[in-house]
Amino acid sequence: MKNSLYYRQHLKRPRWAPPAEMFAPVWTFLYILIAISFSIVFINGFKGILPFVVVLPFILNLLFNAIYTPIQFGLKNNYLATVDIFLILGTLIWSVIVIYPYLHWITFINIPYLLWVSFATILQCTITWLNR
Repeated sequence: MKNSLYYRQHLKRPRWAPPAEMFAPVWTFLYILIAISFSIVFINGFKGILPFVVVLPFILNLLFNAIYTPIQFGLKNNYLATVDIFLILGTLIWSVIVIYPYLHWITFINIPYLLWVSFATILQCTITWLNR
């Protein structure tokens, strides 16, 4: 953990990057939205109301989201973290598109998540560039 903290403190970040203290409250809010919306998708998928092809991008999104922090701060690999965040963004876009015909509100409740991940993708690309 000490090594991880050192890594975070010494990463070059753009001037427009939000302060580190902002990430925890934003992600807490987003994880609440994710928990609500993704659970409804998984429950409906388990019941057979939604086809697996609709549930799949939600599963992949959770997987890619879960491995981001270990890649970025455990492995300390900006390049893999950049690939991973594009996978998060891609599966999120895929998710909101495929769920829309079934449950419109799931698409709308995930707009804050989509906006934040879009911003985070630009931030990650910039950090990777600055620390090359």
